[in-house]
Amino acid sequence: MDYTALRERMVAEQLEGRGITDPRVLTAMRKVPRHEFVPEDLRHMAYRDGPLPIGHGQTISQPYIVALMTQYLMLTGEETVLEVGTGSGYQTAILCELSRQVFSVERNAALAEQAADRLTKLGYKNVEIHVGDGSQGLPDMAPFDAILVSAAAPAIPGPLRSQLGDGGRLVIPVGDRESQVLERVWRTGETWRIEHLAPVLFVPLYGRYGFQDPGRR
Repeated sequence: MDYTALRERMVAEQLEGRGITDPRVLTAMRKVPRHEFVPEDLRHMAYRDGPLPIGHGQTISQPYIVALMTQYLMLTGEETVLEVGTGSGYQTAILCELSRQVFSVERNAALAEQAADRLTKLGYKNVEIHVGDGSQGLPDMAPFDAILVSAAAPAIPGPLRSQLGDGGRLVIPVGDRESQVLERVWRTGETWRIEHLAPVLFVPLYGRYGFQDPGRR
């Protein structure tokens, strides 16, 4: 399959056609080979307009949602970014293209290992993958200029707010398991401003400051 042509079509129809305008985000979405981040038997669907399963009850997000959340971070290339929910590593790769350093947290060790292997094979060196409770962030690496959460929380986790640097942006889906809103938090000193951006639907963020893991009751 001509994956380059499929990426170009994805960008033109799914992203530019829906208001994604940040040229750096569009360039990254054209460059990163999304098909490398999905199971081999689903690669023919990698550039379609929707999420795909990646195993362990997780998904790779719809291309438009990846681009939208990334655009809301307003990255310039100088930031240190925290990603919560590595998953397949696709969003991680996009962030690597657009920032100075990425720290990513994934609760599932198998997914974390697979994502790290993919990112290494694709030549990304400005990333560290950590296994742990993403709702608690990575306090030892804070503060962060930007934080992106790729799973839905019932409320904005306090540790993530506290790890956001002055002038930083946090983008996160907030709501219950069936209905969520994408929110952006801006920090100015000790003041936080919250914007409600768009309705979304993500898998739950499990952890101390997220939803209770049904397998750990």
